[in-house]
Parts: sequence; structure tokens; C-alpha cells
Amino acid sequence: MRSARPTYLLAVLFTAVPTLLAFPGCTKTVEAPAAAQLTIVQGHLQTAAAGTLLPTPVVLRVIGTDGAPMGKIPVSFNVLAGGGSVDPGTVVSDANGEVKARWTLGPGAQVQTMTGTAPGLDPVTLSANGILPSDLVIAQGNNQTGKASAALTVQIVLRVTGGFNVPIPGQTVGLSITSGGGSISPQSAVTNALGEVTVRWTLGPQAGQQTATATAGTLGPIAIAAIAN
Repeated sequence: MRSARPTYLLAVLFTAVPTLLAFPGCTKTVEAPAAAQLTIVQGHLQTAAAGTLLPTPVVLRVIGTDGAPMGKIPVSFNVLAGGGSVDPGTVVSDANGEVKARWTLGPGAQVQTMTGTAPGLDPVTLSANGILPSDLVIAQGNNQTGKASAALTVQIVLRVTGGFNVPIPGQTVGLSITSGGGSISPQSAVTNALGEVTVRWTLGPQAGQQTATATAGTLGPIAIAAIAN
């Protein structure tokens, strides 16, 4: 007759295993991941006209101690140099660990910087190049001939540009008559997204050459000419 002792021992062993595993000294504690690093995904080292919105949003990512993206972490943006603004100022990371903001450059600086910060993490710094106005040119309407005391057929278009011929919006252009009488309307205008202002020149009653000048900040004056007959 086969002994029942081995079967008995196995039954005792399997009964004891759950008890052993449940013993406090045998339990391994797994720590939840914590935020470990803030990284730049996009938006660093952009170039745009000073005073304008950068074309690409700034995106940062929070990485956890397990190397995976981490959500629900507040990240704040602050301008360091150049003026300008960032919107929003603070945002919570999404399921991909990412936060997004739009950076508008300040109007008067070439080198501009901002930071992204999160609690307990090293900050990251982003830089941008602001293109400043360097040229004021006549894009249309110079050297026309028209009737004295009448508006010129073609309107005068002036353009403000910076390096690489980048149009500069938001620049105030002033105009004035320097000979011949007449008038320009408007006498002051702000450049549009193309860096341009458009004005109408009505010649004075004097026949012959008539002139006007235009300035934009420190740029100019440049001369605009017309012939009245």
C-alpha cells in the first residue's frame, strides 16, 4: 500500500505559501514614479520680427523617474530678457507629459530668452532672435506724374523691413510734405503684417516737382517725389 505522507506534505506546503508571502518582511514596496526632468520638445532658437508672435509654439515635456512622460505636473513660463510675453503663464502637463505655450517677442531686443520651470526640477531656457527694423523703402508710387491739386492715381506704399528682408509689423511711419504744398493722408500709420503702410498723396497747386519725406523711428528720412502738371 502506497504511503500518503508525500501527499500530506505537499498539501501543508501549498497551504503555507500564502501565509509566507503575506508576511510583512517578504513584501516588496514599489515606489510610484516622480517627476525627474523637464525637456524642450520644440520652439527653441526661433527667429521672427521683434514684437511679433513666434510661428512655432513652445512645447516642453516632463519625464518621470521611470523614463516615461508624466502628466499632471504644473509648468510655468517666464520671460527672462527682451520683454514680450508667454501665454499661458502656467499649464499642467497632459497625458504625454507635455505643455504648450505661445511666445510673443518684445519689440526692442535682438536676443530674447525665457524659462520653463516645474516644482523640484531644473529649469530649461529657450532663446529666440528678434529681427529689428533696418530699412524703410518705397514699395510703390514714387516718381508719378499727376494733375496739380489732385490726388495721385497710385497710392504711396512704404515698407519697413529687417534682416533677411523680413517685414516688420507694428512700426509707426510718419510722412510730411517738403515742397509743392498738397497733403498726405494719413500723415502717420502703423505697418501691417507685410510691414507696409499705404497713403494717398494729393499734389499742391504748384506745377513742377513736388516732394514728401517719410520716417519710421530711427529710419529715414527718405524722399518721395512727384511731378505736377
